[in-house]
Amino acid sequence: MEHDRPHLSARRRALPPEREWPTKRYPADALPFGMQYCLGKPRNLPLMKILVVDDHALIREALHGVLRKLTRDAVILEASNCAQTMEAVASHPDINLILLDLNLPDRDGFSMLAELRERNPAVSVVVLSAAQDRANVMKALDLGAMGYIPKSARNEVMLSALQLVFAGGIYIPPEILAREHLSHTAVPTAGGRAIVSPADLGLTDRQLDVLALMMQGKNNKSICRTLNLAEPTVKNHVTAILKALKVTNRTEAVIAVNELGWKLPATPKQ
Repeated sequence: MEHDRPHLSARRRALPPEREWPTKRYPADALPFGMQYCLGKPRNLPLMKILVVDDHALIREALHGVLRKLTRDAVILEASNCAQTMEAVASHPDINLILLDLNLPDRDGFSMLAELRERNPAVSVVVLSAAQDRANVMKALDLGAMGYIPKSARNEVMLSALQLVFAGGIYIPPEILAREHLSHTAVPTAGGRAIVSPADLGLTDRQLDVLALMMQGKNNKSICRTLNLAEPTVKNHVTAILKALKVTNRTEAVIAVNELGWKLPATPKQ
């Protein structure tokens, strides 16, 4: 009865029951982009599933804190070796992200990465490794990793790197982008002035669209579908882009574009 609860204000008593105790929640698709809030959780919104693969339990536990900042509603799965990884992927075909350590006890991490990308091309795989030399980073990116995060990175760096991956980008450690490591991919100069724009390299608007999708890790077939182009046309554009950047593969192209600081056009995502 109302007179039995004198501590409640008239305004609170007037609220409908379903609005009396609102709870703020962070939706899985809003936290990384804009830190938006909403009341309750939208119906039918799929949870984000993340698989952490590392043979050290303490590292797996530490990553939980970072991933909860990425999205509070994430379902975080764990695996300590390659065999458990494949079992988890088979049991959870809706995994969105795999954080993969390259130093696993039962198999070479690079071969594990190659198999994951071949069997599950829609799943983003990010390497989390103690090794951060250029050779390992380049090999991981060549095999289809969407990022390479050193284990020594601060939590804030890991969080920003994962946000970039979910936004469609590829994370490369800043030290790998250092100019002194890029002498063989450096863009030539003209008259002592560094060439810094796509126009200076003769890239067309359509080639920039293709390059933007390459930066998202898309293969030629995906680019064909997104831009509604024939595959031979896309191959020609890719060849022209690599030639213009003076690089030999897509990974070097990604590094060169990051080094140049180009702002590529927004392109539709699959």
